[in-house]
Amino acid sequence: MLTDHFRPQTFNGIDDIVIVGGGLAGLFCALKLSPRPVTVLAAAPIGHGASSAWAQGGIAAAMGLGDTVDKHVADTLIAGAGIVDEKMTRMMVAEGPARIHDLLGYGVPFDRDLEGKLLLSREAAHSERRIVRVKGDMAGKAIMEALIAAVRNTPSIRVLEGYVVEELVREGRFISGVIARPDAGQSKKRVSFPARAVVLCSGGVGHLFSVTTNPTEACGQGVGMAARAGAIIADPEFIQFHPTAINIGRDPAPLATEALRGDGAHLINSAGHRFMLDIHPDGELAPRDIVSRGVFAEVQAGRGAFLDCTKAVGSHFPEAFPTVYASCMSAGIDPATQPIPVVPAVHYHMGGVLTDAEGRTSIDGLWAAGEVTSTGVHGANRLASNSLLEAVVFAARIAENIKGMLPEPKITDWGNNAGENDDPVTLEDSPSLTALRHIMSDHVGVIRSRQTLAHAIRAIANLERQNTRLRFGNIVTTAKLIATGAYLRTESRGGHFRSDCPDPKPEWKHRTFLTLAEADRIVAEVTETESV
Repeated sequence: MLTDHFRPQTFNGIDDIVIVGGGLAGLFCALKLSPRPVTVLAAAPIGHGASSAWAQGGIAAAMGLGDTVDKHVADTLIAGAGIVDEKMTRMMVAEGPARIHDLLGYGVPFDRDLEGKLLLSREAAHSERRIVRVKGDMAGKAIMEALIAAVRNTPSIRVLEGYVVEELVREGRFISGVIARPDAGQSKKRVSFPARAVVLCSGGVGHLFSVTTNPTEACGQGVGMAARAGAIIADPEFIQFHPTAINIGRDPAPLATEALRGDGAHLINSAGHRFMLDIHPDGELAPRDIVSRGVFAEVQAGRGAFLDCTKAVGSHFPEAFPTVYASCMSAGIDPATQPIPVVPAVHYHMGGVLTDAEGRTSIDGLWAAGEVTSTGVHGANRLASNSLLEAVVFAARIAENIKGMLPEPKITDWGNNAGENDDPVTLEDSPSLTALRHIMSDHVGVIRSRQTLAHAIRAIANLERQNTRLRFGNIVTTAKLIATGAYLRTESRGGHFRSDCPDPKPEWKHRTFLTLAEADRIVAEVTETESV
């Protein structure tokens, strides 16, 4: 589907800038580039296929009385388990308040107190109240609605919805455009978009796993495309599992926001025991990786895990947390009077396409922002609500960088379409994708080991041989990078936990960098040497 005010029949010539993805990073970057002409290619109607729209907590920014950049940086460094890039983080945190004011200017109705000041809340592992929210748990939805309205009213932004980008085109050392498939990826024709700059904002990897809080579009295609074009991928092994996805058998799993625990909700098992107090002094407000393993252990032991909000929220639930309340009530659970069944679910990828402080990747002509990237600000474990902050800060920096230095590579005029290539496929119904999701959850999940990872690597290689479709190739490439990165890191740190190497090791206190060629080398070694 195309937006009403942009219905071009052909795409001749060269686009100035193409942005891949219609989430927070993509739309914010497009607005910041205005009045420069921009084409936004979105696989789904903008906002609908983006994890940003589902974010419940809000945006972290050091704006409260007594809060400082130093405090926010310190909290981020602690959560990131020793491998956060401090320089990048300090820059991001320092620019956060300005980006909040940008969002206010675009019409985002952040919560305010009676004096009209921004109302700030606290989330896990934050030392101060610094989360800017909207109606308790509706920040992502409200932010995206405001940005979509702003984009629709900006003549320089052309939005093409239902265009699934399948390939980055590289000519020499430059990315010179993209190739996309219209009709939500179902068209037999493919369309080329030559461009002077490409900004990759394609989102995360949640749907590589069988239990996730992410929308179906978040299946790692962006990371895979970039890797296949030659980009360096950083820290792919670090996956954050949200400890409190609502366990009612839905895909994606609805989320019980971190803010509930911030407001005093307790985690209990079926016997009513607060098990997190046995694991960490901060209990329910421990870092997400620790809480996820605690919840996972209770579920695996058959005791189950539940979020008890009956005393902390109680009768205020419908107005305080309407999204969570609606999800629970639709499954026959009244969270005001009953504990909510929860389970860990893939929530965020700390790894991704390596970028610098200006959002530039390792390939000229390609920038990236949002969850598809690894900027170094999350380290091994993202601090709650830093993800939306990262998206807007780096999207704005990309816009400034492109304005000041637009590359002009030699670009071939490809004409209107890029051929049929292969038949379209609905990936959500693909047996290959279903198999891959089970492999990743069963063997590259909350708890890993050399044995499970070797099994996953062999199984992924088999799937890759069996299904050679281009779009699936992008997805399986990302899975391969995650599994090989986890196999190589022989320690436990942040979101990466190995039962055979349960402690962090000093020699691994650094980020990791992988190319697809290096990942394929590991796959070949594992296939040859590991026993089944």
